[in-house]
Amino acid sequence: MLKIRLAAPLQSDSILDGEGIRTIVWTQGCAHNCPFCHNPETHSFKGGYLEDIETLKKQFKELKGQTGITFSGGDPMFQPKECAVLANYAKSIGLDVWCYTGFTFEELLDMAKKNKDIIDFLNNIDILVDGKFMIELKSYDVIFRGSTNQRIIDVKESLKSSSIVLAEKYIKENKSTNFRHQDNIYV
Repeated sequence: MLKIRLAAPLQSDSILDGEGIRTIVWTQGCAHNCPFCHNPETHSFKGGYLEDIETLKKQFKELKGQTGITFSGGDPMFQPKECAVLANYAKSIGLDVWCYTGFTFEELLDMAKKNKDIIDFLNNIDILVDGKFMIELKSYDVIFRGSTNQRIIDVKESLKSSSIVLAEKYIKENKSTNFRHQDNIYV
């Protein structure tokens, strides 16, 4: 039976990890070690716990009021086969799929030449937020990403056109709150 290493149980009702109301799959394992990562406990490839893919599919099926599934972690691309199976199932029951990765889209396409599971996973992802978190590019004025180097990519269109197609509706700066977190004051 296929198993995936998770950092935590599924987290429903997130509004921070993609558009809509989402359930997060927190994968365990990441080799990027981005300084100031907000999930350093997910880095160890021996941490977390193993969960049956079939158990997660059942949990997906029982979800209520969710727009989609978001793969985060850790880095889901270190478990592409398991994530591809889950993403394919999510799509089959009408959920959209987002994924966060420290790899760039270009790196993933290169890796896919040796590992078909990566392209299988990419084929079931609607939106990919790519690139390592970079503290020097951290911004509170962007949505759905931590640093401005990260891109929000429309995967289907990018694969179809063989070039990066950004999901423009998510790229605009988020100036609605005008909140400077570091000072805890509104401006």
